[in-house]
Amino acid sequence: MKNFDKGTVIRTVLLFMALINQALILFGKPILPISEDQVTSLAETLYLAGSMIFTIVTTLLAWFKNNYVTDKGKLQKEVLKQKGLTK
Repeated sequence: MKNFDKGTVIRTVLLFMALINQALILFGKPILPISEDQVTSLAETLYLAGSMIFTIVTTLLAWFKNNYVTDKGKLQKEVLKQKGLTK
């Protein structure tokens, strides 16, 4: 992925990981190979809640952050850099 900043790549990868994890859970194929009789009801609930929180947080981060992935966005980033308005 040339010309993408590190933060954009990290947020995008985490977002896809969270969405894939949610899809697997939805279809009854969680990433962790734990059978139902090995997990108590509370632990299963905590796992599902943690997974959902992870998905929500990564989705919000990916949505709110400026991710310069289009050509127009890359031009915007360059203008901001030239004017000293970015990190």
